[in-house]
Amino acid sequence: MLGNNIKELRKNKRMTQKDLAEAMRVSQQTVGAWETERAIPGADTLSDLADYFNVTTDYLLGRPEKKDDDTKTADIEDDDVIFTYEGRRIPKEDLELIRRIMRGTRNDIK
Repeated sequence: MLGNNIKELRKNKRMTQKDLAEAMRVSQQTVGAWETERAIPGADTLSDLADYFNVTTDYLLGRPEKKDDDTKTADIEDDDVIFTYEGRRIPKEDLELIRRIMRGTRNDIK
């Protein structure tokens, strides 16, 4: 699974094993060994590969995406919370600006 994922990501970027080896600072033989699963990258290299290909290490390892069913949300009123930054209370006008920025960002994501 891991080897196939590395190979697929490499090919999707139209890279040779040599290109990936240079990017990861390893030998071409090492990349070949990863892809045929004769060798497994260490944790740091796995993390570097995930960053390089902009995927998660779980994706590289072929793990299914986790659904966080334990996430809970709650509606609270601003009066129930004191918002602070670096130990100082955030003024209400700044909070409103933060809300507007976050709404804009959230709309950009959708």
